[in-house]
Formats: sequence, C-alpha cells, structure tokens
Amino acid sequence: MAQWNMFAGWAGMLFGLISGSVIGLFFHRANFAGGYGAFRRRLLRLGHIAFFGLGIINVLFSLALSSGGIQPEYPVVASLSLIAGAVLMPTICFLTAWKTFFRHAFALPVICVAITIVLVLQKMVMS
Repeated sequence: MAQWNMFAGWAGMLFGLISGSVIGLFFHRANFAGGYGAFRRRLLRLGHIAFFGLGIINVLFSLALSSGGIQPEYPVVASLSLIAGAVLMPTICFLTAWKTFFRHAFALPVICVAITIVLVLQKMVMS
C-alpha cells in the first residue's frame, strides 16, 4: 500500500509542476482566463495547488504506513481513497474551470480524502 501512495504523491507533485508551468505561460496576460480574480482562473490555480497539496499528503501517508506509526483498520480503503482524491480534486478543478457544470462533482474528492482522514483518526483514537 505504501508504495502506491508514495508513487501517487510524487507523481502528483510532478503534475503540479507541469500544470503550473503550462498555466504560467499565460499568467502575464491580464485577461487570461477572465482576469486575476475570475472564477476560471481561480479554479486553474486551485487545481495546480491541489496536485501539490494532495501529493504531499500521499507521501506523508505512505511514510506513516511504512514506519508502522499508523495502520488504519482498512489500509487498502484508506490508501485507494486518498489516491482517488488526489486524482479527482485537480481533475474536477480543471473541468470546472472549463465548464462550471462540473462544480457539482466536488463532493467526490472531498469524500475520498475524508474517508482516509476518518480511518487514520479512528486508528489514532482507538490506539
């Protein structure tokens, strides 16, 4: 399990770097994606940062699993739901920047990450 999260974490950070580089090519334009405060531009920035943030959380989760410090009751569920959240959050951010209809799907990555957090906290409290 730990290797999956470690790979997902570092891959997420790589995608954060790539997406930030691509988006950054256009940031000098004042009207890019509707201007600095525009919804579309904010969602692009959020998607870029979500890659890094959830990537780092996946790396930390992997280290916690491999060190034996945290062993959730359902490690496969915790691991896969965190990976799913790390994939879904930036994807939904970018899709929402493209078509606002996709904003209705934001609950999916939130639920995925929440599952992992609840399982980890449950194990910490029960120990």
